[in-house]
Amino acid sequence: MDNDKQAGRPHMPGYGIEAGAEGQLTWSYVDEGMAAARNYWVSSAGPDGKPHAAPVWGLWHAGAFYFSTGERTVKQRNLHANPEVVVHLESGDDSVILEGRVARVKNEALGKALDALYQEKYGFPIMGEHPTYALRPRKVLAWREADFPKTATRWLLDEDS
Repeated sequence: MDNDKQAGRPHMPGYGIEAGAEGQLTWSYVDEGMAAARNYWVSSAGPDGKPHAAPVWGLWHAGAFYFSTGERTVKQRNLHANPEVVVHLESGDDSVILEGRVARVKNEALGKALDALYQEKYGFPIMGEHPTYALRPRKVLAWREADFPKTATRWLLDEDS
């Protein structure tokens, strides 16, 4: 995703978010925050709609978020039944929230590139015995708590980006 993604304002009635572009964050805020984070939260729902949230390690690479999970975890069962997820940074002060659908990573060349990046970040590869997923977000929300709601920003992305 490029910095030329069109930013807008999120729909958050009652929070005082104004329509103008003044104060909106740039896409680099998303890129930098996602790349720098060590921990992320993945929220999923099972076939019965029951929500589940879990912290994960992951990678932000080329506009997508990558993470793995054990085969028998609640998260894995939920992703198999319903691939719609929300991923967000650990901090509520510097918020980045991704919404979209995950897909399992099966491309060998991409897997090797992810392994190298994950090894550098966490000390071991991401691909292996556990499934690895990619989230290419459809919607991204971001803001800084220190100057909210002025910085509240939304990007609507097509799934092919």
